[in-house]
Amino acid sequence: MNIAGSLPAFGGDSVYPLIKHKRPPIGGLLCLVSQVYNMGYLTNISMLPLYISERRKTFRKKHLIVSTSAAFLLAGSLYFFTSVREQTREETPVPHLETATSTLSDWVDEHPLLGAEDIPQPEGEKALPILPPPLPPSMERMKKQGCVADGFLSGYGGDINSSIAMINRSKCYYLHRALETWLRPPDFRLARKIQSKVTKPNTVYGMFIAEAIDTKANYFYPAEQRDFEFGAMCRAGSKNYWGEHTCKPSLEREEYRKYVQYIAEQAMDMGIQSFLFGQVFYQDASDLSQTVMPEVIRDMREYATFRGMTVVIGAQTNDITDEKYLRLFDYIEGGVGLQQDGSIEDGPCFSRWWQSPGDWCWALLWDSRFADKANNVFLHFDWSGKLGDDMDVFTRMDKGARAAALRRLHTYFTGRGFGFLMPLQATLHKDDVGCGGPKKRFYSASRKYSCQDEEAISEILSGKQ
Repeated sequence: MNIAGSLPAFGGDSVYPLIKHKRPPIGGLLCLVSQVYNMGYLTNISMLPLYISERRKTFRKKHLIVSTSAAFLLAGSLYFFTSVREQTREETPVPHLETATSTLSDWVDEHPLLGAEDIPQPEGEKALPILPPPLPPSMERMKKQGCVADGFLSGYGGDINSSIAMINRSKCYYLHRALETWLRPPDFRLARKIQSKVTKPNTVYGMFIAEAIDTKANYFYPAEQRDFEFGAMCRAGSKNYWGEHTCKPSLEREEYRKYVQYIAEQAMDMGIQSFLFGQVFYQDASDLSQTVMPEVIRDMREYATFRGMTVVIGAQTNDITDEKYLRLFDYIEGGVGLQQDGSIEDGPCFSRWWQSPGDWCWALLWDSRFADKANNVFLHFDWSGKLGDDMDVFTRMDKGARAAALRRLHTYFTGRGFGFLMPLQATLHKDDVGCGGPKKRFYSASRKYSCQDEEAISEILSGKQ
């Protein structure tokens, strides 16, 4: 989640649904055939009851018919079960470590409004104006004055006005993941209305291109005067991976590439300059030697050039170590593996899941195994939809410990040339018992809510000791 969050540290929240097929066992099938036989359904005789003498006369004939029918039915069922088994292999997701995160409504307003006059309109009804290109983003400022503002432009949290006020008071230059696409296509009209109320000049906005889509979503595609077909975007074997009617999209699918290009262009038209691909190993080709990412990035940069603006493109790459692949991106991004005492670990993999070679690696991206092969590295407090993720640990600290951890990690990472993104908004696990924001499952640093971390964050970003 990083769900909005992901597998641990990457992309948003995640869920492992089991796909169940209702299919009778062979024994049950033979029992069914026997019942059908006894009821006379497989004969050419009428459904009226037969007298005993008539049953004796037709027994041999019926036995032959039933036996033949049963043989055909058994053969057909075996073929059917074999087909279903193969389909199940394709549809059943690979188990992963995260748990269900409930629904979007836990942290997103279903109909977020800024006022009665600000009701969002459906996409595609009217072209939105193209805003003047913003100044080129400064990577160094993004590293030192970056903040995670998950879903800020998407209405996450349930109190848009307090989020706007907090952003305007903040010292944040870069708003990471401000526009979300987790299981929901972006509402650019709402995003523009929220953006129009931000008074901080030269703010750099980020967009998250999520590894989770809703196959039932309705979203208009003006270039072809039709709705997108989200079901045609799915990665093989990922049906219902994040819950019912969901999947992991694949850039190998032409329909998904069209969708990504469209929403990226719409985002650039409103001045968004940073684009983060969630859990890119889900969205790209399984064999990275067959990656389609260079083509996708090239198309995005070409449109940015056409618009006269500069964009930066990042990815959640976890433990990918292919230098050629990592350097496709302007930055890679991940969590820190925060401990309750505010410390972090050395080494390439977080010990919560990795104990010895062969264990799953939740990458600590500042390790030289990854950082030396990437252009830039951004770190932050991850949310993964599991108790004990970075944001869960952070919110269970007391206020003073949170401030001390933020200061120490910001100094440590920026001093080594990495970016450390301060938490302004993020989603929380449903059973999180720490401080929070406007919704139980949503963190806000705003002084309006219980965490009240914004002053400490502003002091750190201002360079005050």
